[in-house]
Amino acid sequence: MKFYKDILVGSAIALSLAGCSKVMDKTNLSALDGAIVYNDSTLAFLNLSYIYDNNLPGWFGSTGGAISGNGSFSEESFGESKFFEGTVDQNTVGDIGTNNNKNNVWGKIRKINEFVRDMNAGPLPQYTKDKMTAEAVFFRAFRYFDLVRLYGGVPLVLTPLDPVGDQAKEEIMLPRNSTSECITQIVKDLDFAIAHLPLKWASKDDWGRITSGAAAAFKGRVLLTYASPQFNPNDLQERWQAAYDANLQAKNLLTAGGFGLNSSYDGMWFSEANNPEAVLVTGYNTVTTDQFKKNNSYDNQTRPSYFGTSGGSNQPSWDLVKEYRMKDGKKPGQSAYAYDEVLFYKNRDPRFDMTIAYNGSTWKLLGEDQRIWTYFVDGKTVETKASNTGFYLKKAVSPTINVDDLAQNKSGTDWMEIRYAEVLLNLAEAACGINRLSQSEEAYNGIIAVRRRAGIDPGSNMLYGLPASISRDDMFREILGERQIEFAFEGKRFWDLRRWKLFESELNGKRRTGLRHTLKTGAGIPTAAQLQENRNNIPLDEIYTDYFTTEVYDKDTKYAINWKPEYYFFGLPTSTINNDPALEQTNLWGGNFDPLK
Repeated sequence: MKFYKDILVGSAIALSLAGCSKVMDKTNLSALDGAIVYNDSTLAFLNLSYIYDNNLPGWFGSTGGAISGNGSFSEESFGESKFFEGTVDQNTVGDIGTNNNKNNVWGKIRKINEFVRDMNAGPLPQYTKDKMTAEAVFFRAFRYFDLVRLYGGVPLVLTPLDPVGDQAKEEIMLPRNSTSECITQIVKDLDFAIAHLPLKWASKDDWGRITSGAAAAFKGRVLLTYASPQFNPNDLQERWQAAYDANLQAKNLLTAGGFGLNSSYDGMWFSEANNPEAVLVTGYNTVTTDQFKKNNSYDNQTRPSYFGTSGGSNQPSWDLVKEYRMKDGKKPGQSAYAYDEVLFYKNRDPRFDMTIAYNGSTWKLLGEDQRIWTYFVDGKTVETKASNTGFYLKKAVSPTINVDDLAQNKSGTDWMEIRYAEVLLNLAEAACGINRLSQSEEAYNGIIAVRRRAGIDPGSNMLYGLPASISRDDMFREILGERQIEFAFEGKRFWDLRRWKLFESELNGKRRTGLRHTLKTGAGIPTAAQLQENRNNIPLDEIYTDYFTTEVYDKDTKYAINWKPEYYFFGLPTSTINNDPALEQTNLWGGNFDPLK
């Protein structure tokens, strides 16, 4: 790889004004001499804040690459893509890049490496050096994992490389490290972070800084991925054991630090700095000045557009809606609660109503309870730009924000990249992987804790819908199903399907669907105007049963899903290989590099 010097540090004047702003708030940056910066803990910390801002993921877990977590890359929603069309080529996933700038992965890694080098060369106390270095190398691990889960092994660059002259440039044409070497280095960085970071930061002004528990939780995610079939086709037990140990450590550290499940599944997104669920969080605010403004547009994009916004995106599919279980935690048809596909909304897992807005449902928006209507009259939705899947996403949409703030995208709702619930389910999955009795109990405990918080009926056996006896494979399926519901539209489903190599069996040949309700015509049926006037007063079951026809229809109109086996490790782009001829192409893309080694 070719890397070039590009030192950017925080402006002392701008950052000294930050006061109580969140750690990840944006700052103006200017070039300052590293010797000056790393003589002063305040300037060093402000430079570290830039690393936070440049590396924390956005909504849906977006890291700025080719993969989106907004639901269109799974059955959660719909959307045309080369991945599901089956037309991905080696240049489609260009996340590995070739450039060295702040928006490129190598530029971000270089900035981290510069910080680590200069911090440790400076005169600050060793405790301060270790703490800030730990935060920086956490993000180096974060960046490398993002590359490894896409491509397998990539070049490991742990110090800034400054090519001077042709010979030096040739010497930094780096080959790919093996996948196992990359995982080892990622774990090493995270272990350093775990050892040198606090269980919890004392000041509210440090909300969002990495803790030892967050580093451990991310290590647990990394090693769980490495134990999964994508990387572990031979089901090596030592991989599952390492994942189990890491996630147990994460749970213990987080518990000691006061983290845990938020009492409210839907309200957790609005708990701010008191939120025990937020393990790894990207902070946003509602500030208007450019210097410290860090708003997000998720809320505006997601809620119905006819509430005075430009929203209506992030529409759940009928496929996702059907996956929700009944109130007792069991699947429709296996539950004590009767299931009627016409009255699909009745007696479902409580997370259903906290996540899915459906035709006729009540949703608190703009401070008031609103009825949401998506039905069709004469081929058109009754409300302007109403969801054409029949559903809206409710998750993390503020019940109180006003229209004026929405119009300016002034949402300060924080993004939780890792929630405590994920740690519980990661531990449950790793325990299932080990498949010993004591760990099998932990697999049960993780799911039960999440379902208990959701409000699932415990049942007479207190198993919250889980069978009393279950095979290892079936428990894996239970955990993945639980993750699908618990983390709906949180950017996790694509990666779960990929690490478990389930795209072919779960999605190939299918078309994602919506649900269309159309007002009937004929004797005894109200006109569109009559229904419009009285619909909020008519019992919902009556409307569905007597006044609507219901139709399942395809949203994927151009093709059925056609995911291909080589997509489990993407090929390196042509430009990347041309930039560094020492790189080998991945074996399923015409090269000799084996990403499983």
